Amino acid sequence: MSALASFANEPVLELRRAAVRSGLSDALEQLERRLPMSVPVAVAGDLRTGEELVSTDPGAPDRILAHAPLATEADVIAAVSAAREGSDAWGRTGVAERGEALRRAAAWMRERRLELAALQVRECAKPWPEADADVCEAIDFLEYYARGAVTLDAGREVLQVTGERNELRYVPRGVVAVISPWNFPLAIPCGMTAAALATGNAAILKPAEQSPGSAAMLYQALRAGDVPAAAISLLPGGGDAGAALVRHPGVHTIAFTGSLPVGLEIVRSAGDTGPEQRHIKRVVAELGGKNCVIVDSDADLDEAVPAIVSSAFVYAGQKCSAASRVLVHEAIADQLSERIAGAVRVLVVGQASELGTEVPPVIEESARERVNRYAEIAAAEGRIVARREPVPAVGWFCPPTVVADLPAGSRVLAEEIFGPLLAIERVRDVEQACDVIDELRFGLTGGLFARDPTTVEYVRRRTPVGNLYVNRGITGAMVGRQPFGGNRLSGTGSKAGGPDYLMHFVEPRAVTENTMRHGLVV
Repeated sequence: MSALASFANEPVLELRRAAVRSGLSDALEQLERRLPMSVPVAVAGDLRTGEELVSTDPGAPDRILAHAPLATEADVIAAVSAAREGSDAWGRTGVAERGEALRRAAAWMRERRLELAALQVRECAKPWPEADADVCEAIDFLEYYARGAVTLDAGREVLQVTGERNELRYVPRGVVAVISPWNFPLAIPCGMTAAALATGNAAILKPAEQSPGSAAMLYQALRAGDVPAAAISLLPGGGDAGAALVRHPGVHTIAFTGSLPVGLEIVRSAGDTGPEQRHIKRVVAELGGKNCVIVDSDADLDEAVPAIVSSAFVYAGQKCSAASRVLVHEAIADQLSERIAGAVRVLVVGQASELGTEVPPVIEESARERVNRYAEIAAAEGRIVARREPVPAVGWFCPPTVVADLPAGSRVLAEEIFGPLLAIERVRDVEQACDVIDELRFGLTGGLFARDPTTVEYVRRRTPVGNLYVNRGITGAMVGRQPFGGNRLSGTGSKAGGPDYLMHFVEPRAVTENTMRHGLVV
């Protein structure tokens, strides 16, 4: 492992090339011939199938993508029992060997990247560029954490003095429960699982109900890379399976990405330490945001408008990093609103499988209902600036909408919507914009469009967000380049895809040895 080349991000496909587009079309056809997939509950290599859980295509709800059993509490108990033994053996495996297993899993994904992307296009209605980027990010996590674990395994330098030898090393925590979302159905579960495995833990993956097929492909990749069966289990199912994992006293670390209410419930439940538990559970949580873009009076609108529209509406705004509010200097507010409205009216709304699509359907009917409720509130409390209509009749489509003139207390300005709805607000200056952001409970991503370096430095100092993007879009963090994660109620701990993330999955051990012992035979 030490001779490995430096980490580099996996290149995305050049979709403008005819050969690439043809390959995508072929992959989609091949996938559809194999549908529906059968996703098992997999515990220590034992597979149990069933059809209680069904995932469907958001763009064609009658199309079934996968069947899976619903993992039960008995499955959870069995998985944790297997993981306890698996973590002992896997943790004793050399870090180089663990890393090679992850890199073989990455190679397996590279060979099947079109198939993996096609599955996301159908299972989560993820447009081709987003689906391909998701696969690349999953590969990046495997490669990056494989290398990072080697560095961590070497320990940290500590002060040495005459007469003693001091050592600080890191060891795996044990059993990691990974509870993942649907919107990045391969990358996010892969990142959390790869971090757990790279550091010598056993992982139990409970994927979102909407994307069991993508999680099954991750499981296959890890097993194909020779991750032992006892070190990785797959538990498709509902929220009760996730809750049972969180409660189980044998779980040491919980890695969760999802909504704030669920995340807070996990934190509360994980803090309940019964008499049979000999450790405090660690919760690694990424919980979403209410992400604002500040546009100062000197901003380059040719740069700002497409970046804002892309950040708000690509993938129907279903990213925790998506732009939700624009705080624009009053001197250019009308001009910016007019230009954003014009860009939104020509957005391409359509099926994810169509290469030109920018705004696909949202994930499910309940999501469409939720987004439409917020749009109705916005229309009643403020003003609709632009609304891209009509949208396709088949599928869970929401019209991309821009609103303005909302009162300060509006729910639309405070709550995470997770859909194609953007609010524009006038501010007196950048200082007022920062005051508005400072009142929010969230602190995930933010953006700034400004030319003056002193303005950039001011916002850099004032903003509470975990990721601030200056004069560019606020989505699309890259592993190793933009370590990702939020502050406040947007999450806990260090950033995914960064040099500190693996620390969540280990515990430190310090050893001090007296080297001037009396009575030794020399």
